[in-house]
Amino acid sequence: MRIARRTFTALGPVAALGLLAACGNDEGGSGGTSNGGSGGGEGDFVTDLTFGTGGTGGVYYPLGGEYATIYENNIDGITVNYTDSGASVENIGKIFQGEWQLGISQSDTANAAVTGDGEFEGAQVDNLGWIAALYPEAAHIVTLAGTGIETVADLAGKRIAVGDVGSGTRNVSDAILAAAGIEEGGYEPFEQDFASSLNLLRDGNIEASIFVVGTPTGSLGDLAATNDVKLVSMDEAEAQGVADSSLYEVYTIEPDAYDFLTEPVTTLSVAAALVGSTTQISPDLAYEITKATFEHAETITLPQGDLISHDYALFGRGDVPLHPGAEKYYQEQGLL
Repeated sequence: MRIARRTFTALGPVAALGLLAACGNDEGGSGGTSNGGSGGGEGDFVTDLTFGTGGTGGVYYPLGGEYATIYENNIDGITVNYTDSGASVENIGKIFQGEWQLGISQSDTANAAVTGDGEFEGAQVDNLGWIAALYPEAAHIVTLAGTGIETVADLAGKRIAVGDVGSGTRNVSDAILAAAGIEEGGYEPFEQDFASSLNLLRDGNIEASIFVVGTPTGSLGDLAATNDVKLVSMDEAEAQGVADSSLYEVYTIEPDAYDFLTEPVTTLSVAAALVGSTTQISPDLAYEITKATFEHAETITLPQGDLISHDYALFGRGDVPLHPGAEKYYQEQGLL
């Protein structure tokens, strides 16, 4: 298995999507198809896969690395090269462009991609297939003692890390802040990956960081080992209001998730979903990937491995079509 390193196109994922949508798909296997993403001739399918994950400080990257090993060890004739990335938006953009074949994405971002909404407005992704929801991801609103931040409303006028370019975190951050009456221009945003945002917080360059990640995350525990960390809780009515008008769910981070917590924290969650190209991953290979995802989940060393199950597999799928290979697997399991 080779580990690819992160690269960005000059245009960035969303701009590149728009360009492809405008220009069409002139190169074989390098973007969406005109038939809703269900096509792609057999000659277009590949077995040397690139797997987009996330920043190295989050869960996507190490989880993708463990699954890359699982797939290579249990599926004949494939290689899986996992790479760090800006996460959800970039991973889907690269799949649309035909550069990557697998990716992890927030479920709400995947839905926006196939419906052409949000950051994907004008660039509807038509070659994306749902493989599995893996585990719930919770929005963490992190600050340090001494900032004076006790509630989300206290974030007004503050310097806040709101997620990396190409991640789905920015949408969640916007929703959380807007629910508290804080609109764009009412704070100073920093577009940073998870690890960088914690460094900025530690060094006093920002007052808060909002990120969406599986709970618990070791990086936050590392920060708490040397700093007085606080998780800010959302107002329950505000959280429910956001959930009622979106694909987010109200979520509780329990006190036993982190040593520094003493009471439950109300926030929002989405599903971390495994998605794949319908034009470059054959139905047979997608079936084997889906099967291996669940049959070998017990070998995952991260805490999130305990949450990967058939019961959660379709959570948050919404409008994202099932990859035909995943659909076959779920039919065999009696889940459809």
